[in-house]
Amino acid sequence: MNAPFDRRKFLKTLAFGAATSAMTRLSICEEKPTRAPNIMIILADDLGYGDLACYNPESKVPTPNLDKLAAEGVRFTDAHSPSTVCTPTRYSLLTGQMAFRIGMGGVFTGVGGPSLIEEGRLTLPQMLRDKGYATACFGKWHVGMTFFDKDGKAINKNGLDAVKQVDFSRPISGSPIHRGFDKFFGTACCPTTDWLYAYIDGDRIPVPPTGILDRAGLPKHAYSKDNRPGLIAPDFDLEEVDLVFLDKSKKFLEQHVKENPDQPFFLFHSMQAVHLPSFPADRFKGRTDAGPHGDFIFEMDYIVGELLKTLERLGVGDNTLVMFSSDNGPEVPTVVAMRRDYRHDGARPWRGMKRDQWEGGHRVPFIACWPGRIDAGSTSDQTLSLTDVMATCAAIIGAELPKNAAEDSYNMLAALLGRQPGAPIRRYTLQHATRRALAIRRGPWKYLDHKGSGGNRYKANPQLQAYAIEDTAPEAPGQLYNLQTDPGETTNLYYKHPDIVKELQSLLETSKQSGRSAPLGRTSSSTGIRKK
Repeated sequence: MNAPFDRRKFLKTLAFGAATSAMTRLSICEEKPTRAPNIMIILADDLGYGDLACYNPESKVPTPNLDKLAAEGVRFTDAHSPSTVCTPTRYSLLTGQMAFRIGMGGVFTGVGGPSLIEEGRLTLPQMLRDKGYATACFGKWHVGMTFFDKDGKAINKNGLDAVKQVDFSRPISGSPIHRGFDKFFGTACCPTTDWLYAYIDGDRIPVPPTGILDRAGLPKHAYSKDNRPGLIAPDFDLEEVDLVFLDKSKKFLEQHVKENPDQPFFLFHSMQAVHLPSFPADRFKGRTDAGPHGDFIFEMDYIVGELLKTLERLGVGDNTLVMFSSDNGPEVPTVVAMRRDYRHDGARPWRGMKRDQWEGGHRVPFIACWPGRIDAGSTSDQTLSLTDVMATCAAIIGAELPKNAAEDSYNMLAALLGRQPGAPIRRYTLQHATRRALAIRRGPWKYLDHKGSGGNRYKANPQLQAYAIEDTAPEAPGQLYNLQTDPGETTNLYYKHPDIVKELQSLLETSKQSGRSAPLGRTSSSTGIRKK
């Protein structure tokens, strides 16, 4: 007797066949077709450009696994988070669209929402799933979702009072599993900061919070003062969060490779590390000479190493594209205390830090490794934004991007593969600070459409007063810097180059009015992939 027709299984097989077919088209110059690669994105939180030894030779924290990843792949020296804080950056990574276009400048906390990703908008995981990929996200979400009270009314508010209203027996709307991921286990917002200390599995909280967090037993040091007194679940250990996420990602990889060895996967491992409070797990305490935050960076590097070792152990490392980056620059108290206590500068060599429109707020590490395709030990000075991940992945799998998707995403595959064109791939790059202040970068020229940092208030904050730099054009309504001659952004050239100011203002306005910065008519399969 024939087995009943399984429509879902048939569609998954059909989609996977399409992905394999696309990869075959991209590989016509090879003797054997290349199947669609696995893709893993590891996103650190508040990790600065200067926190890694492979970017900063004066770093006081050992990061052997990320140094090894850079030695085996490509390290971008001009990579940027789309925003200077987490929520807008994560939205932009997952959609390829700058978050200022939907009016988002700040961050969610607790049970804030709803999801910034509108239903029906194409996301990176959905694009990959449509091509036959299994998709999973473990860790911090922070793009918004909707919790409900006992009457079924949506809450969508920040703060403790909102968390207290939640009926935790109800499913959550706008979860990652409703936006393209097959599996999700993680937290709504910052795991050890934001009012709700409980794990979400899919669209449910299996172990609801039962009381207010007691901070009396938590570590006390210069990096421990960022967790709010929210509701906490009995299984939520603030010092073990990242190891819980690691365990979930490893189990996903093991189960998937065992049960579906021929199906490609997309894993988004979204860390808590190294967002404050710096609570490294017990096994990492005292492992560095750079205090609790140095130990936390060391734990973050260990997690990267464990994920890479898992790929190798399962025999899928050679066909997995791994991308590592951070959602913005390093946090203010972290930078100040680490400079003071350990002579470690997470923002080095840039001006600014998290929330600032200056380079330290958004220039981040970006390392990619794809054995046999990306040159080991290579570097790229192409300007890259995390929005570009979507168009780049589309090029790899042969997906066509519709006009109403990935509006700020450029295909950076040529830069990944070391096929550096003579001209920059990006025509220009947009940046977005906390108060929806914007900046635009074209070549060496960077224009900020506002006074000050766009985020932190240097003269009003005692921690930052020592780092305040007087504006050399204090009457100007904006700022213009030449990063080639002035990488520290110390000299405002607004009045000295009015023609460039006018050009960049016009380009920024055109981008705002048109709703996009990436070109239309992109052909995703234009860059062939060959084994070396």
